[in-house]
Amino acid sequence: MYHYQESGLNNIWLVNGYDIINDPDYGECVSITDVSGLNKAIAHHFIFNKPSFSGAEFRFLRKELDLSQKALADLLGNDEQAIARWEKKGKVPKWADRLLRACLIEFYDEGTGILELIARIKDIDEIDQEKELFEDYATGWKRAA
Repeated sequence: MYHYQESGLNNIWLVNGYDIINDPDYGECVSITDVSGLNKAIAHHFIFNKPSFSGAEFRFLRKELDLSQKALADLLGNDEQAIARWEKKGKVPKWADRLLRACLIEFYDEGTGILELIARIKDIDEIDQEKELFEDYATGWKRAA
């Protein structure tokens, strides 16, 4: 398995969907199949299965939206330092967590309504997993069972 640290997350591991390449100039390199599809699968898992985001997860999702801290702060009606603090200390307010989820659903065109999302989040039980495993299937990246 490959520890996908390039995501900025410590608990993401790839079951497959990558190749190890030995480059004469750079040494051992990793080539990941469909990085944007992988990041979308990770984001989808977080949106629908995490009761709250850690600071690292919040940063990952902000970057998925291709937003700077300032741009997200403007969108949320807050200041850039608040975003930086949430990402660093890992204490994201519930309102910001929920709003970011709604933005991501629209970004990915998930077809889920906001009320359905909020109801689903309310029912999520927090499960601490040491590793989150993702697998590349013929139909795209999915969380491994």
